[in-house]
Amino acid sequence: MREISPDETGKLYDCLEALAKHHNQVSVYFKGDYPQISSEQKIALFEKELEEGRSRIAVIENDHEVIGFCKINTDGSRGVLEYLVILDRERGKGYGAAFMDWALNAFRRLGMNEIDVKAVYGNEAIRFYKKYGFKERSVILTLKS
Repeated sequence: MREISPDETGKLYDCLEALAKHHNQVSVYFKGDYPQISSEQKIALFEKELEEGRSRIAVIENDHEVIGFCKINTDGSRGVLEYLVILDRERGKGYGAAFMDWALNAFRRLGMNEIDVKAVYGNEAIRFYKKYGFKERSVILTLKS
């Protein structure tokens, strides 16, 4: 695992596309709504946030291919675990735990004692986050017409 620089954010494209596909499969109410912004737009946003020091991104690679990444927002007093993505074929190998350990340690070093994470309703990742002590604080309801 290593942290990436702003000029490497393009390497996240395949993971972002896989995440959108996953969200479309598991979302209970909003199948087909992902991605809300294109992977190219997200990559540009990630690059800017890294350049400005507002975020950090760690990746795990296999033969120079990014097979997963974790993005945290470190801007402000409350931490945000924005993305924890692992390609389907690489799940079950402990990478999620490694990313979570990296993120929680980074937040602690920065003095962030409250951390938020959002998950698509229906995503099995919710159980994973709960194992680390995350608790549901609110429910966001969306009306789409």
